[in-house]
Parts: sequence; C-alpha cells; structure tokens
Amino acid sequence: MNTKEIIKSNFLQNQEINALSLESMTSNIEKMVDRLLIMIEQSGKLMSCGNGGSSGDAQHISSEFVNRFEMERKEMPAISLNSDTATITSIANDYGYKYIFSKQINAIGSDKDILMVFTTSGNSENIIEAINSAKEKNIDIILFSGGDGGKAKELLEKGDIKIIVPSKRTSRIQEMHLIIIHAVCECLEKNLTM
Repeated sequence: MNTKEIIKSNFLQNQEINALSLESMTSNIEKMVDRLLIMIEQSGKLMSCGNGGSSGDAQHISSEFVNRFEMERKEMPAISLNSDTATITSIANDYGYKYIFSKQINAIGSDKDILMVFTTSGNSENIIEAINSAKEKNIDIILFSGGDGGKAKELLEKGDIKIIVPSKRTSRIQEMHLIIIHAVCECLEKNLTM
C-alpha cells in the first residue's frame, strides 16, 4: 500500500466507524449530557483519566469544562487525574503505577462527582483500580472505550454510562472519542447558556 492509499484508507475507515458510532451511541451520549448537567447542578465535579493518547482526551475535556469550549459561560468543575506529575510519580514510586488514579479518587472524590475514564482496550490496570475506587465512594462512571469494552465494561452498574466505539483500532477509537467530547461540550454549553 502506498502513501496515498494509506491516507485514503484512514479517511474511509473514519467515515465507516463514524457512521456506526452515530447509530449505536447517540442515546448513551444524550444520557451522558443529562447526567453531567445534574452533576453540575449538584455542585459535583468531573474527574477524568486515561493513559497515553487517552490521557490527552482526559485533559482535553477537563480543560473544556474549566475554561470554555466555544461559548462564554460559567466555569464547570473538572480535574484531569493524569495532570499532576508530582502526585502521579509519588504514587507510582511508593505504591505502583496501578494506583495512580485510584488514590487520587480516594482523596478528592465524592458521591456528587462523576469519573470519566478513557481506555481504548478497557483493560488498563490503573483504570480498573480507578473504577473500583469510584464504586467504593458511590461515584458514577462514564466509560469511553472501544472494541468490546474489556474488563472495565464488566465493572459498570446500572447508573453508569458506556461509550464503546465499534472498532478495535486505537486510532479510530480515539478519533470518535474526540468527536464525542466536542459534541458533549457543545450540548452542555448550549444548556448552560439558555
């Protein structure tokens, strides 16, 4: 496959996964917006986390909440659990990388909050631990994943929300996650400025 064919195949795969995602996930995305609005009304905060490229998604949505997306509006409470390098490295050094998010949730999480986790496979150990810690504190989960949702999907309960992109390819999954983040932020801003 030459360079032009690779480029074209990426665009075409994106279109295919985009159409499948729209069909399968719209209802859950609407539920997510409603649940986030309730969290904001109840003075809760969004905690987000992920690894690698998914950590960028966690930081991205947190920044859109705290600053703004496209409209001037009141700040929304959010924190990316993968942004504080001193805390992350101290936990990783003393307890292990597996606990870098869960210990933060134990310290600052409350039952008014929502934990939004990004894991393309659904099997990252530190994400599993984060979900377990959130469950112990009665914190609802929003899972962003792909494929079959992995082990993370199995930990979710009735009040939790699953956003699982119908693809096994990391790049396609992360592209859909970004579109969904932007759609959610636009919905929230329109609701909060009405």
